[in-house]
Amino acid sequence: MTVDRGDRVRLDYVGRFEDGSVFATTKEAVAAEHDLIEAGDGERSGFSPLTFTVGRGEVIEGLDEGVVGLAAGEEATITVPPEAAYGEVDETKRREYDPEAFEAMVGQPPEIGLHVEAQNDLHGNVTAITDDAVAVDFNHELAGKTLVFDVRVLDVAEVGNH
Repeated sequence: MTVDRGDRVRLDYVGRFEDGSVFATTKEAVAAEHDLIEAGDGERSGFSPLTFTVGRGEVIEGLDEGVVGLAAGEEATITVPPEAAYGEVDETKRREYDPEAFEAMVGQPPEIGLHVEAQNDLHGNVTAITDDAVAVDFNHELAGKTLVFDVRVLDVAEVGNH
């Protein structure tokens, strides 16, 4: 049985950038090899196959469409351009704040890499700090990047009407 829209699929994947560096995976050994396991994760059970219903927007568009036509047990490489993943980098999502105003809003002093959540539910990271400004980038961390997924379809199940 091959994957069709509306089917529930379960797959293992290794997600990497075009340069080959791995950014995500369902395989614990691969995560360990590429330093993707945070200190303290220890007995973490977050390494399990990805399961989603094709065509429901549960995963990025390029991966959603890329599995259509694959069969259980099949392996494939799916290349996803930014527009079918997390979009292009949007310069309007890069903002600067007065350092004192930033600290008042966030409740702590700024530091590079600090993750913040704005009142409008945007999430961002502090990217630069000067005496006059704190720069925060609210783009998704994978925005503007082409993503390459090596997938292995573990199983496919029809969920109902297509």
